[in-house]
Amino acid sequence: MIDRYQIQKLRDLPIEGVAQRLGLDVRHHRSLCPFHDDRHPSLTFDVRHNRYRCFVCGEHGGNVDLVMKILGMKFQEACRWLADGTNVIIEEERKYAHPLSKDKDENTFDSVRYQRYFQYPWLSEAANRFLFMERRLDARVIHWCRVTSWRDKGGTNWLQTPYYDVEGKLIGIQNRNLDYRKETATEDKPRFRFPRGSCCSIYNLPILKMLHTGDSLFITEGCSDCWAMLSSGHKAIAIPSATLLKASGVKLLEEWNDKLKITFHMFPDQDEPGERLFLQLRDALPNLTRHQLPPGCKDFSDYYMAQKKVVQKT
Repeated sequence: MIDRYQIQKLRDLPIEGVAQRLGLDVRHHRSLCPFHDDRHPSLTFDVRHNRYRCFVCGEHGGNVDLVMKILGMKFQEACRWLADGTNVIIEEERKYAHPLSKDKDENTFDSVRYQRYFQYPWLSEAANRFLFMERRLDARVIHWCRVTSWRDKGGTNWLQTPYYDVEGKLIGIQNRNLDYRKETATEDKPRFRFPRGSCCSIYNLPILKMLHTGDSLFITEGCSDCWAMLSSGHKAIAIPSATLLKASGVKLLEEWNDKLKITFHMFPDQDEPGERLFLQLRDALPNLTRHQLPPGCKDFSDYYMAQKKVVQKT
């Protein structure tokens, strides 16, 4: 099940942006209504309350309702569709965490049990293809981050990323479905899974102990962007999702900023959630510097791969 907090994050996504993703031509808070033969825009969008309503056929609702009705999806399918186009991560792993993992307490992360998976990282063919052929990442970065992989009983390939605290203690895991396709996604095989109890607020925290007074630190969105930034030669951490950024994580960054006078930098994703995350962080870190991605690059990974292609051609 998806918890209420994550559902609310999806419902808070701008209604007009969701409508445009669904193919509606929104102009002046109106569009043609997809629920009846509409020749004059009668579907209106209330951006203040984040709702839609057609004053001809009476259809009305919010983000999730709009997706369900236009795409013919059930509630959880609609939530996943919304999450897939944003940096909202909605899944928590339950019964498919790992073939050998069964936590005694579903709300407690069993770090001792999971540590063995990262002692000798193993990368499958699918993982190697994703990391080094598609993403063009530096192998030294992946080794430093202790990224590993596994394959479940159904044959699905997963990339397994460990989260450590500043002192290097394992505090959480993110599993990424390397075979994920939106059109074939199911409840059992979503894009991301997190074992119960995983603390995945900030990624790559051990790098904080490598910083010196006045150093620059890049804040990225998601592990992939962090790996790309590290491969570019910069020190970086990542916020995996705006929904996973906790007050304790923000406080930690504030404390290290006060201690070392760190200069923070960020390339926000080219979308509304990316902008919202940047503003959220800037409120806590006034010295956070914004860098603009070039046209055609939706995130730093895109920018990094584009640079690698240019270097390869030359």
